[in-house]
Amino acid sequence: MTNDSKILLTGATGFIGSYLLRLLVQKGYAVRALRRPDSPMALVRDVADQVEWVEADVTDLPALEDAFAGVTHVCHCAAMVSFHPRDVRRMMQINVEGTANLANLALDFGVKKFLHVSSIASLGRLKERPDLDETCKWVPGKGNSQYAISKYLSEQEVWRAHAEGLPVAIVNPSVVLGSGFWDVGSGRIFKQVHDGLKFWAIGRTGLVDVRDVAQFMLLLLESDIVGERYILNAQNIPFRDLFFSVADALGRKRPFIKVTPLLAEVAWRVEWLKEKILGTTPVVTRESARATVSSYSYDNAKSLTVPGFSYRPLEQTVRETAAQFLDAARDGFGPRVLPFG
Repeated sequence: MTNDSKILLTGATGFIGSYLLRLLVQKGYAVRALRRPDSPMALVRDVADQVEWVEADVTDLPALEDAFAGVTHVCHCAAMVSFHPRDVRRMMQINVEGTANLANLALDFGVKKFLHVSSIASLGRLKERPDLDETCKWVPGKGNSQYAISKYLSEQEVWRAHAEGLPVAIVNPSVVLGSGFWDVGSGRIFKQVHDGLKFWAIGRTGLVDVRDVAQFMLLLLESDIVGERYILNAQNIPFRDLFFSVADALGRKRPFIKVTPLLAEVAWRVEWLKEKILGTTPVVTRESARATVSSYSYDNAKSLTVPGFSYRPLEQTVRETAAQFLDAARDGFGPRVLPFG
């Protein structure tokens, strides 16, 4: 990229997008960022005046067309994550149709590179294939959530645009850890453990620092790499070890009740019934409950071939995030952002 590059960033006020926004601003790039009228600006308030903001939704094609004027590169971080059946239609609109809109406009406007944030969920999960890398092909199955399907289909829109001439690259982060909002995403883990979470699940997954995701994306954006996808995963770890590590960092009691597959099945059914009778929001759904008792590992070898990239130790991520959470607890759990230093 050159100094006259203009980068369009979606999801700029969200978790991964806000960290990438900071890096782009620090590097002196001209950034045009999308936001909805109701987008919370708390994660980017200190850099917001260094960014050109455009109010647009990824499903709003006319507004997107205006946003693409003069754009040379696109970083697509916007997505909806939900495991509740009521959100499936909207999630498909945002994740699949929204990605298609952006990819099509990138083709129309001659964008030089389109960088798409996908997920390890898009690799397709099978009990018979617990170890996954970038070569794994999608296989339909009961282990795939509706979110996973939406991310797989969104990737297909990116690869379709690539076949039509758009230079693209895709990242597939595992579970992304770090400071941000404490009531959603991985930040919620710290809040739940702080509040006395009693349960730990027998499953296993991959984890990565949000700063590593942002820094890898910047390296990809500035490189000549196209037509590739990269799993971003610092470490594969049992959920038990994650919860224990967070509890220790927060100075809280470790969760002590093991969630087996049978208990997980009971739990989501109880939550489903409470929602139907009482109208409460379920703590777990069928998809989220089954995910926590599934065990998969993700190979990060390909990502480590990119010059200048390495992963932060998971222990550092947990320690630094826990410290910011405890600080946030003193002011009503306001959002925090980890430094890149």
